[in-house]
Amino acid sequence: MDTELKFGKVIENLEARLLNIRAGRANPAMLNGISASYYGTLTPIQSLANITVPDARSLMIKPFDRGALKEIERALNEANLGITPVNNGEVIILTIPELTEDKRRDYVKQAKNVCEEARVALRNIRQDANNEIKKEELPEDEEKIALLEVQNLINDYNKKIDEIFKNKESELMRV
Repeated sequence: MDTELKFGKVIENLEARLLNIRAGRANPAMLNGISASYYGTLTPIQSLANITVPDARSLMIKPFDRGALKEIERALNEANLGITPVNNGEVIILTIPELTEDKRRDYVKQAKNVCEEARVALRNIRQDANNEIKKEELPEDEEKIALLEVQNLINDYNKKIDEIFKNKESELMRV
């Protein structure tokens, strides 16, 4: 069913967006979506450098070309990660600060908003699917069965979103 495929994409997108909400631990996914100018072309940092996690609280970015070091540093500063990059001439080190209780709560709110956006996307997909079913002019009982299937599907995916949110919330609130 095409609708289920769309629901699956919403969940994938949700999980990808939640990866960008940090939990006080270093995670290379924090740098997703950050691009640096490399020979006049915006290039994702993952394509320009090796990103490693030497310990739980820091990321080490070692460019393949040392000439890109300054541009990567500039891109990290402009990304407003709340982390100041330290450039030692060979690598850039990002040290993730300990999260305060207020900051953790803010991140939980962010996660909740992202999950709500995913629920809205599911509802929009459900509405489109329901409209398609009604356009097909099926017999009344078959139409009801098809609409019920879509509703059961959205209920299952809403439960998945709740579960994903609970996991992210516990990850964020863990000290």
